[in-house]
Amino acid sequence: MADRKNKGALAAAYAAKRPEEVAALYDRWSDTYEADMSAAGYRHPTICLALLARHLPRGAAPLLDAGAGTGLIGEWLKIAGYPQVEALDISEGMLAQAARKGVYSALHCRALGGPLPFADDAYAGIISAGVFTSGHVGAEGLDELIRICRPGGIIVLTVKNTLWDAGFADRIAELEAQGTVTRAEETSPYVSMPGEADTVPSRGLVLRVN
Repeated sequence: MADRKNKGALAAAYAAKRPEEVAALYDRWSDTYEADMSAAGYRHPTICLALLARHLPRGAAPLLDAGAGTGLIGEWLKIAGYPQVEALDISEGMLAQAARKGVYSALHCRALGGPLPFADDAYAGIISAGVFTSGHVGAEGLDELIRICRPGGIIVLTVKNTLWDAGFADRIAELEAQGTVTRAEETSPYVSMPGEADTVPSRGLVLRVN
């Protein structure tokens, strides 16, 4: 089971009410985040990478790692054959860790859920692991990701069941009905951190932008 420090940091992250609280928490956690999440058996990055590789051709560029954290997925994307990936995260401390990996073409310190400083249709694909969860980002973060993903592009994200049942599923259904996106794949709910007791399941979702 994950240690007490990890459990306390996770509980604080889920309980956060304002973006600045989330940023400060992750700034403080950035030095040990990867080790702590590894101890918890964190699965979101691996599942998101597998989903992206199944739906977006190798070499597609550029990609945006939205909620990049310390850069786990960016490192794996480079190995998997995606040559140009930008990182976006709310925490300067987490981005500093990500920068040390040397795999991102640009780093952006921004919060999801509001306007993003990117052009329409800027990205061939977007990946967002562990961001649509308690205390972080809800369905309000979808529209901007869709805006900046080009037609035919892929958005891969994970959604915690509490958010899914509290309006996220309805918003996805609305976007499909409008013809804005197509649900290319949806996983069964899974536990994202087997090392943590009482973890609420999440699901992986692949949206193709129309």
